[in-house]
Amino acid sequence: MKNFIKQLKPNKMPELMLRTDEFIEAYKTDKVVFVDIRAKFETDLWAMNFGLKIPLDSLPENLDKLPKDKLIVCGCPKADRSIIAVAYLSSIGIRSAYLKDGMLDLTRYLIGGKAKKFYE
Repeated sequence: MKNFIKQLKPNKMPELMLRTDEFIEAYKTDKVVFVDIRAKFETDLWAMNFGLKIPLDSLPENLDKLPKDKLIVCGCPKADRSIIAVAYLSSIGIRSAYLKDGMLDLTRYLIGGKAKKFYE
């Protein structure tokens, strides 16, 4: 983590986040894997039926589930936990980013016809 923090410069910050539209485009072209890092009770109540479900507190034990050849995009409702996940993953050399506006914005984006296009 120490090396990650030392290397983190303001001009590198945008590389650690994706806007919702950027995520959608990257997901549709199979360049990213989405990781829902919410707690199990949250995913049980409100499911996103794509990507991986790995709660933040069990992320270190589940690194083997993350593909090495794709950008890992972490998501939670507003981005606070995702930022923690990305800081951790980046500090151990795993290329990752978080949804800048969180899963709430992703849900708003996917309402109606956009959801069908995303799923196809």
